[in-house]
Amino acid sequence: MWAEQIRRERNSKRAKAQQEVEDALTRAQSVAKGSIGTIRDDDERVLIGNLIGEDHVNYVLMYNMLTGIRIGVSRCQAKMKRPLTDEDYTARHKFSFDIVGNELTPSARYDFKFKDYAPWVFRELREEHFHLDPADYLLSLTAKYILSELGSPGKSGSFFYFSRDYRFIIKTIHHNEHTFLRSILKQYHQHIKDNPHTLLSRFYGLHRVKLPHGRKIHFVIMNNLFPPHRDIHETYDLKGSTVGRLYPEEKAATNPRAVMKDNNWLRRNKTLELGPEKQALLTEQIRRDMEFLKSVNVMDYSLLIGIHHMQRGNRDNVRGQTLKVFSPDMPPMRRKPTQKANPSDAIAMRRAMRASDPKKLGAANSLKLPEEDSGDTQQFIFYQDESGFRATDEVNEPLDTIYYLGIIDILTPYTLVKKAEHFWKGLSADRHKISPVPAAEYGSRFFKFMQSIMRGGNREEFLDKEKQE
Repeated sequence: MWAEQIRRERNSKRAKAQQEVEDALTRAQSVAKGSIGTIRDDDERVLIGNLIGEDHVNYVLMYNMLTGIRIGVSRCQAKMKRPLTDEDYTARHKFSFDIVGNELTPSARYDFKFKDYAPWVFRELREEHFHLDPADYLLSLTAKYILSELGSPGKSGSFFYFSRDYRFIIKTIHHNEHTFLRSILKQYHQHIKDNPHTLLSRFYGLHRVKLPHGRKIHFVIMNNLFPPHRDIHETYDLKGSTVGRLYPEEKAATNPRAVMKDNNWLRRNKTLELGPEKQALLTEQIRRDMEFLKSVNVMDYSLLIGIHHMQRGNRDNVRGQTLKVFSPDMPPMRRKPTQKANPSDAIAMRRAMRASDPKKLGAANSLKLPEEDSGDTQQFIFYQDESGFRATDEVNEPLDTIYYLGIIDILTPYTLVKKAEHFWKGLSADRHKISPVPAAEYGSRFFKFMQSIMRGGNREEFLDKEKQE
């Protein structure tokens, strides 16, 4: 009885406090614009475009992500380098923030929490193996503008965001993917050390954001396989499976960002036009990466291929037509954790975030994408030709096509769920053609298919299967 009374009083106080915040927000919106309002006017002069809509839920999420990244990465970077230990692979660093971005003590009421996983491991990966400049990395990810792909998320429900220079991807992932990446992080790290020219997705950071009474959102920072300075005219996602692997050609004709699949590649009679030297390099690296994925029981990955036709250049402006801009204002933060922040600051920030709108690229005076290669991938074989791998003829002379290649979606192990999916899909189709097959079989089929699509490859087996679909 007493517990119930205390609970009612607590809920009443909480409701009253919430109402006070809402009233303050309403009053703040009706008064003259303050300093944050002035910033908003400046933004509108820089980014003139189509308004997407108010109260954009992903805008708030992005603000929280950027604030956490800035603090977490900066903390790790500020320390002297040291050798990695086994504990570094399982380390978790926690932070709490108010809406303004001030770090709070653990017991204080927070607007969001941020968790940074294995920061020392990812620091070494970024600096020693992926050769990223720490200052450039932070500037790209926490600068004023963040780009977002237009359209809804894919089947996975994940959201993709691009850094302002289009070099990095912020991708939300499921909890099981997050757990799996942590479980294989040591093996992944070793594979990157042993294979500097790997085609595998490059993970630069693993993080988590949590809102009060809200769900936990895990996300990774990755390389953007496609360049900021070149339009991608054709995109293919190839798994080596021919069941359910066809994107409707009639839809592709009107969608410049359509991602074609295995059967589209086969029916269009596409070939990776590579001379003997480049073909040997690519084949060997695919084999090495495939063997690693088999060793950690991963399946359902694919080779993503972006094709840039040099004669077409950038005249179609595919990038500008399919991106929009977020502008999360990043105020300066207090140096030390506080018990509570200035309420007026928090209210003003909430007002600014509520009124903020993403805007579409492409209008006059809008944010421009880079027109030149950043040069930070030149030391990697498969990214040294304008950040890609240029086609060559039979005598290794360059052709007018650039391929952008990478093995993606590498966080799906062959679990009981996939075994069940393999069983049910196998009832209505050839068990060896469907996508969910054991990791060893998946890897062998994947490698065989990639060999078949190169110049001189034998694709008859896959063509026969495709005709029977």
